[in-house]
Amino acid sequence: MKTRQSGVKQVRFICLAAMIAAMYVALTYLSMALGLDKNAIQIRFSEMLIALAFVTPAAIPGLYVGCLLANILTGCAPLDILLGPIATLIGAGGAYLIGRINNKKIARWLFTIPNIIANIIIVTVVCYFCYTAPAAQNASIIPFYAATIALGEIISCGLFGSVLLFGSEKALRRLN
Repeated sequence: MKTRQSGVKQVRFICLAAMIAAMYVALTYLSMALGLDKNAIQIRFSEMLIALAFVTPAAIPGLYVGCLLANILTGCAPLDILLGPIATLIGAGGAYLIGRINNKKIARWLFTIPNIIANIIIVTVVCYFCYTAPAAQNASIIPFYAATIALGEIISCGLFGSVLLFGSEKALRRLN
């Protein structure tokens, strides 16, 4: 039999995950409104929310669902709808695991790496197969995609995510 307290924790977890998903979608739309998703180097403000996975496990499903919804609502290709959230899930899970490292000083500098690497690999494949004209599909374009995706993720996730974490870690820790 579940205690009332465990039920409250489950509801809180689900609500927090839902709020994170909503923030992800809203920040994706903000990036679109500013035209930052249309350039070779795409800046998705929503990627900075990976910092939340460093401090709360609720961010893992929240970021996954947020990415899934954002990709559906913004008209991404079916393969992008399928694989984009998987990259985010890998990144969020990695950030959460790094957040469990005892040496927080080191962990704070490493938490964005899984998300950046997952996006470089997965989104490069998605861009090549979904957003490259068949006549232009040539393996020589893959390093270009990887480089521009890396740069966009380093800015969105690495820079903005680190600023979010460093600037509000104490407040974020209260989420748990």
